[in-house]
Amino acid sequence: MPQSAVRAANVAPSDLASAPRGPALAAYVAGTLIREFPPQVLEAAERALVDLVGLMVGASSDAPARPARAAIKHWHATGKARVVMGGRTTPALAVLANGTMAHAMDFDDTHPGGAGHPSGVCWNTALAMAEELGSSEKDAVAAFITGYEIMGKLGGGYAPGVGRSLQRKGLHPTSVVGRCGAAAVASVLMHLPEERIAHALGNSATTMGGLVGSFGTHGKPFHAGKAAMDGILAAQLASEGHVAATHLFELEKGWLDAFIQDRKVEVPPLDWTKWEILTNGFKAFASCRATHPSTQTARSLAEQVAGRKVLRVEAKVHPNALVTAGKTSPRTPLEGKFSVPFCISMGLRGYSVVDTDFNDRIMQDKAVTDIVPLVKMTAVEGQAPHSASMEVFLEDGTKLHAETAIMRGHPDNPLSWEDLRAKFDGLVVPVVGKDKSAQLWDAARAVGSGKPGSLSRLSELLAGDL
Repeated sequence: MPQSAVRAANVAPSDLASAPRGPALAAYVAGTLIREFPPQVLEAAERALVDLVGLMVGASSDAPARPARAAIKHWHATGKARVVMGGRTTPALAVLANGTMAHAMDFDDTHPGGAGHPSGVCWNTALAMAEELGSSEKDAVAAFITGYEIMGKLGGGYAPGVGRSLQRKGLHPTSVVGRCGAAAVASVLMHLPEERIAHALGNSATTMGGLVGSFGTHGKPFHAGKAAMDGILAAQLASEGHVAATHLFELEKGWLDAFIQDRKVEVPPLDWTKWEILTNGFKAFASCRATHPSTQTARSLAEQVAGRKVLRVEAKVHPNALVTAGKTSPRTPLEGKFSVPFCISMGLRGYSVVDTDFNDRIMQDKAVTDIVPLVKMTAVEGQAPHSASMEVFLEDGTKLHAETAIMRGHPDNPLSWEDLRAKFDGLVVPVVGKDKSAQLWDAARAVGSGKPGSLSRLSELLAGDL
């Protein structure tokens, strides 16, 4: 192991906190493989992987995934990294396809602080690079956790912080800080020395991008795949001596200055004393996270609304819901995932709001579509992003009221292992059958817990001919 990695791991958090941001990030990444991870952090990594595997298998032939799968075949690249339900290729291309699959349903995990969707980027990078390099499962887990931490610390801060401010400026945090998370993961598994890690991170910073305007198209899931791809490329270039700008993470003349030029952002300090992964959120609904509180609230009223005509719906939402999920007239099922009014309407009509509900038939369901224009959204400053309240006015004069304080899947109202298993089976069984679904569940848990030799078993089970 490089001496710089040993030094970095032994640096006290207070010393890292006082260092310039760029060197502090590089030092943290360099210390990954000798860092001790608390049991709850390791369990969080395991939960993230099983959720991810279910999503990728479930979305392996979905519309956003098909072009990515087809495009990477044109490269005729060889490698050891598995494409989910496909063959093998070089890691950068594998993660382009797999990352797109991970985010295709918009059903993947989220960082509540604003850094986007970490596992589709960071776990995919860890799996692909570990297969290519022959890394141990334990090292893959450690690399994933570090990638998650880098994404969370760079994109966090909640409403006034970095990720939410990026969204208000029209930029997708998954695509922006995801490149840095992937570069960190790849750097760990490539055993890059600290000075080369700094260049890998610099390379990732100069490729940042991804527009919120793409939401509701195949462009959003592509963000996750391309972030992972660019992160691997950033690390590979650095390993070959590529010289990058290493000052881009500083608060003066760095990437934040470029993207948030009015500086209307509260940049959180790089706090190395807390684990971002312990705040990870898992989705109960296959739609933009900003729709979830309102969707859950609407579903709680479904039995009372059943068979009755709705005259008006008034929903109080967090202001960010209007930024990322404010589509008022969705034209396609995919656009419906980014429409609070559409998801409310689905919930009121008793839909589970899982991925299979977003199909062409639902766009013809007048019981749903007739409600959409009747929904009035009011953004409430200071309202918790995981909460919502709603009033539904019915033709017979009835007024219904419901509230959600903390939506399901939030770290303060988490999905249980049983919930995750039900979600996993719902996604995987229709694709591979009950028996293989059970095998995939066990294999994913084994890899996520760092069990030696389990990655090859998971890769075997994920082979296919798509």
